[in-house]
Amino acid sequence: MYYICMKKIFIIIFVVFCVGFTPTQKQQIINHAKWQSTQNVTYDGRYISIAYPNGDVPSNIGVCTDVIIRAYRAIHIDLQQLIHEDMLLAHKTYNKRYFTKNIDKNIDHRRTQNIQTFLHRKKTAIPITNNSVDYKPGDIVFWDIANGHVGIVIDKKVPNTNRYFIVHNIGNGPEIEDFLFKATIVDHFSW
Repeated sequence: MYYICMKKIFIIIFVVFCVGFTPTQKQQIINHAKWQSTQNVTYDGRYISIAYPNGDVPSNIGVCTDVIIRAYRAIHIDLQQLIHEDMLLAHKTYNKRYFTKNIDKNIDHRRTQNIQTFLHRKKTAIPITNNSVDYKPGDIVFWDIANGHVGIVIDKKVPNTNRYFIVHNIGNGPEIEDFLFKATIVDHFSW
């Protein structure tokens, strides 16, 4: 049973990193992000011990990174495990963006800087521009707000523009908002 589970995980990781997501998977990610905006979630980033792998804080709390983590879990991508394992391989690289003495599977994947480092290491960064048409549904965008902020581009356009809405949690739970150019963009990924 363990061998079969590990084989499935390897196949999923291979497909994602070597082939990319299918249009159906990308749509599932987007749909889950939109669904999150219908849930009652209190902004709460406190440290909580969680299961590993596939651990999550209680569904009624979360921060901006939890929007991304939960959206990808809709297609069985566990950023907790992927980031934890990558940090074990490249802790010094992660420490360039966010310093930690110890790797901690309960919280590391919930830090914007660690998600950024992970996505850079997977070579999924794309150019930052001031042109809204360069930001496509499913893209992940990071902004220079506080210690970092992240959201996901969805497939619904802002009326009378070429710009798509973003799902993010900046304090009021996951929301669909015209947020793309509300702050300085520091990273843009198409994973």
